[in-house]
Amino acid sequence: MLLILLPLLACLPFAPSDPEGAFVSAQEADGDVARGPVAFVGVHLIPISGPEIEHGVLVVRDGLIEHVGALDVTPIPADARIRDGEGLVVLPGLVDTHSHIGGPEGADASGPIQPECRVLDSIDVRSSDLDRARAGGVTTVNVMPGSGHLCSGQTAYLKLRDGATIEQLALRDAEGRAMGGLKMANGTNSRREPPFPGTRAKSAALVRERFVAAQDYRAKVERAGDDATKLPPRDLAAEVLVEVLERKRVVHHHTHRHDDILTVLRLADEFGFRVVLHHVSEGWKVADEIAAAGVPVSAIVIDSPGGKLEARDLAFETGAVLERAGVNVAFHTDDLITDSRLFLRSAALAVRGGMSRAGALRSLTLAGAEMLDVGDRVGSLEVGKDADFVLLDGDPLSVYTKVLETWVEGERVFDRSDPDDRLIAVGGVGATRGGANAALCCEEVAP
Repeated sequence: MLLILLPLLACLPFAPSDPEGAFVSAQEADGDVARGPVAFVGVHLIPISGPEIEHGVLVVRDGLIEHVGALDVTPIPADARIRDGEGLVVLPGLVDTHSHIGGPEGADASGPIQPECRVLDSIDVRSSDLDRARAGGVTTVNVMPGSGHLCSGQTAYLKLRDGATIEQLALRDAEGRAMGGLKMANGTNSRREPPFPGTRAKSAALVRERFVAAQDYRAKVERAGDDATKLPPRDLAAEVLVEVLERKRVVHHHTHRHDDILTVLRLADEFGFRVVLHHVSEGWKVADEIAAAGVPVSAIVIDSPGGKLEARDLAFETGAVLERAGVNVAFHTDDLITDSRLFLRSAALAVRGGMSRAGALRSLTLAGAEMLDVGDRVGSLEVGKDADFVLLDGDPLSVYTKVLETWVEGERVFDRSDPDDRLIAVGGVGATRGGANAALCCEEVAP
């Protein structure tokens, strides 16, 4: 039943009383607003990397941030088109470190550890899921396979550009390779009938066995040197785990209970891999241990805790406790656990739990970018970084604030003044834009 109902959620109206025309953006007669430099003047800037600027200027050109600063000291290029930003707030594009938009699929039921699977090969980038994320101000996202395996495969880091193929959205490293991490999990989700583990101890043992095997595989490759005849048979799963051992690929690890969190820290210490702890419902119980390990956290903040027994002690205070301990904290949606359109609310709930305003906003932006190894490109409003930003009509921590526009690399990918985009933002008939489940969602179905 849940699988049938999930597609319907995208169609639900979120703000039926939201007036049409509450904000009308500049619609230049010459078409594409991203062509040439654009200066947003008089906006309230939240750079994340520095103090907020009440009357600021943001200039973007050729997909990058050219100038950012106070109105009275920031140069405005003579050829720039001016956008009057009085009363608007500009925030860096949101970075969602854990999402399932686009219907990603990873491992199957044939075994508990399948690092060779790539969600890159399964994401539907034309899904209305991605439209919802853009409507929520999300510009960079880590798309993950599920948590029903000890390892369900490789994640994909995407820029939510206005593209039609995964190749157009995939973030790439300096060598041109699609970027992503490795999804792992422990706790109750991966405990099933054989060949899956039945206990927590067996879960950890299976993971250790596979990393030991990967160490052996790496040693054989190293011993072979340039002699191809001595190379072991190619092993796609082992190759990925070797990347993890060599710290070239980060592990994104689903974990909830305090003892499961500590198990992850032990494994990371034993094998020397980089890890980001995800969810950490009981992270507040072991904050000092997480901080001592120097491990970052991608936490989930929801207003209706529940769903599984091991998450019963999830608390609004987790972000604050981890922040005070010195942990680098990001938030994520786990979409549709939190709808991407409501991502800003995660920071507001964290502040309600005692986290600082600056820390909570950083947790939606720069902290997540750092965990995805793209902090030098996105996550803050700085000269030379990608022109990924969000225009808001109010304070980002207010429940009444709406995302007006979302920009990725200097291109506007969401505009609330556009009727089609507004439909995505508020929900309703046609919000899935003719997707595969349109007949189950919002279109009339013949009897």
